[in-house]
Amino acid sequence: MHLQIFATGGTLDKVYHDALSDYRIGDPVAPGILEEGRVDFRYDVESLLKKDSLELTDDDRALIRARVAACPHRHIVITHGTDTMTETAAALAGIADRIIVLTGAMQPARFRNSDAAFNLGLAVGAAQSLPAGIYIAMSGRIFEAGSVRKNRAAGRFETLADDRHPETP
Repeated sequence: MHLQIFATGGTLDKVYHDALSDYRIGDPVAPGILEEGRVDFRYDVESLLKKDSLELTDDDRALIRARVAACPHRHIVITHGTDTMTETAAALAGIADRIIVLTGAMQPARFRNSDAAFNLGLAVGAAQSLPAGIYIAMSGRIFEAGSVRKNRAAGRFETLADDRHPETP
């Protein structure tokens, strides 16, 4: 297997910029996470954008779609901001014969309590084991694109069906 990772920015890659007391998108953290995980497969990481997902435009989504469609590899993970991840997943609809998994983080990967490494590992596992399609790997679950939303109040992703059938704690 050869995994292609496209980094688009988002919280996963944010770094604290002390001089301005704010956060900016840094270099992709995926290579470091995969090295720490001692993965035993080939992968490439390409940084397409360094934006918060709320700043992504239709042109940005067209770029992501074009790079995914042109990618020679079947297994693709896209690191992405969580706020508009579902919109980008929808923009990828119709790309056939690929396993495309979008993932991100609620806290920057550089934070001790971040979910970034867990979510990236989940996405990598999903990309290796699922049939062709578009998926979102967040909150310990794999969702089919189009059937998921971000629940900001709960700080997690959930299926749209969760609104109709809430799970009991």
